[in-house]
Amino acid sequence: MKNLQEIIENQGAIRKRKRKTANAVMLALTGLLTVIALIPLFWIIGYVAIRGGKSLSLEFFTQLPKPLGMGGGGVLHAIEGTLIVSVLASLFAIPPGVLAAFYAARNPNTPLGIALRFGTDVLAGVPSIVIGLFGYAVVVKQQGHYSALAGGVALAILMLPTIIRTTEEMLKLVPSNLHEGSLALGAPEWKTSLSVLFPAALNGIITGFLLAIARAAGETAPLLFTALGNERFDLGAIVKSGIAGHQTVFQILDRIFDQPIDSLPLTLWKYAQQPYPERVEQAWGVALILMILVLATNIIARVWIEIRTKRLRG
Repeated sequence: MKNLQEIIENQGAIRKRKRKTANAVMLALTGLLTVIALIPLFWIIGYVAIRGGKSLSLEFFTQLPKPLGMGGGGVLHAIEGTLIVSVLASLFAIPPGVLAAFYAARNPNTPLGIALRFGTDVLAGVPSIVIGLFGYAVVVKQQGHYSALAGGVALAILMLPTIIRTTEEMLKLVPSNLHEGSLALGAPEWKTSLSVLFPAALNGIITGFLLAIARAAGETAPLLFTALGNERFDLGAIVKSGIAGHQTVFQILDRIFDQPIDSLPLTLWKYAQQPYPERVEQAWGVALILMILVLATNIIARVWIEIRTKRLRG
């Protein structure tokens, strides 16, 4: 009996050592694969930061481009254009996207809900250049010229799938007893949605908005067909001339939205293929600015979510 007990204990110890060895091997393997996966990320960030950092200066952020062949100048036009087109796209995409997501979350098994979910999945897979061509046919051809408005429409279509899917999933995660309790207390459906459902899911919804904006801000192909690019665009000059000419706010906005406009991705694409070394170096600077914008967007989202979560818990 004693020998049998010793054999069982030895076998148990052997199995325990094997488990520890297997766990150590798997832990080391997953750590190695994680490092391998992170290498391209930090490689890209480091390389772009080194190459692009040489071009960054106050002039780079505050001045318009200089004529080809001349050094210096900046990409103020592209920064302004990116902000303008992103704001337009957000205004066009967020309201219908949120409403569509709410319908899909509250009516998942209706024919319209199923069609909406299927259409969203299909739209998410459409190449961005096809959406740019659609924007050209629907907006540019009708207007007769390229414009920031056309670019905003094209980017809004790109943003819709991300907004709809993330908002729908966040609304589904809200406990049903919150919704039912509000209705049981006599609150109408619309008030329950505004006061209970959306506030409870707001963190995830805002994150979805920021992801959609980050994707749209980095797109080039749709803007090639719709906004085209405009190195002479100067937002400050437009506003000053409008004020001096006693134009209304709507007239100034019409001048801004109704002309071709540049963006950071468009500028990067144009500068990178030019034969002038100074423009190629500026292209790396533009790439670095794009990376900083994406990083800043994610940081702002995380900080905002953390602050809001602490307030809700407090």
